[in-house]
Amino acid sequence: MTRISALLAAGLCAAILGVGAAPAQDAYPSRRVTLVVPSPAGSTTDALARLVAEQLAQKWGQPVIVENNARGLNAGAEQAARATADGYTLLVSPPLPLTVANLLYRDIGYQPGQFVPVSLLAKIPNVLAVRNDLPAKTVKELVAYATTNAGKVTYASQGPGSTAHLSGAQLEVRAGIKMVHVPYRGAAPALNDLIAGHIDLFFDTLATSVPLYQGGKIRIMAVASPERVAAVKDLPTIAESGFAGFRSITWFAMVGPPKLPASLASRINRDVIEILKRPDVDKRLRELRLDPMIGAPADAAKFFAEETTLWGGVIKEANVTIP
Repeated sequence: MTRISALLAAGLCAAILGVGAAPAQDAYPSRRVTLVVPSPAGSTTDALARLVAEQLAQKWGQPVIVENNARGLNAGAEQAARATADGYTLLVSPPLPLTVANLLYRDIGYQPGQFVPVSLLAKIPNVLAVRNDLPAKTVKELVAYATTNAGKVTYASQGPGSTAHLSGAQLEVRAGIKMVHVPYRGAAPALNDLIAGHIDLFFDTLATSVPLYQGGKIRIMAVASPERVAAVKDLPTIAESGFAGFRSITWFAMVGPPKLPASLASRINRDVIEILKRPDVDKRLRELRLDPMIGAPADAAKFFAEETTLWGGVIKEANVTIP
């Protein structure tokens, strides 16, 4: 074979391979996709993930399942981090595993910054929920009560390092008080103890607290987002209750394992954004009291960095440690 013939043959092979490669890439997904959720079934994260999974399955024509890792946020994140970076295992998560987990835990099997951002999904304001018979009626009265009862006021969280935990720490720092953190395995048992009066307060999401508030089972003292919310429009924010700049929202995002190709992350992102913009999906999100977050992978990366700075500062200032 002459040199020219060899070059032509090589070019033909390359062309054939190129033609074959495009359809292979275009075929994603060609099998089941798993969304790992690092929390038990019934949580807000779980409900959101199931909505996204349902819509993606319809769009892709392939099964999309939710796999709950009830062992905790770190366990679920580790599971996703160890997965093959081919887009068939993705993580749908609240903030901790994507931001400050490495600032709180010494030995975790992943690094938040190594996940590949795929898409922001939704956000929801947190509220300061308290037991019905708590003597304090306002945030200022709560601070006074906690000052008088130093080290006796208890606040719940879904687990160490969760947004609720760090929100309590933020209030301690801003108000100059000391409370007792009581971690639970998820929001449901924390709410059960709040209803029963076993704990004093809980920074919970709007989705689960408002129905209990409307049913008279708990009180909502204030909203932790920067602005008031329509669902409880008569309630003040913590910021306007004397603690300017106080902010606590819970948000959810989708990420891929380390080394997930950026092109694949962008491709999945486009489909997720299309889903979030659908009127029926928007309606279902609003029913969950979730606000959709629309943005590219780069927007998610920027947002993760901003949240890491915010909560990293709280961790440092409050000297938050986890045994």
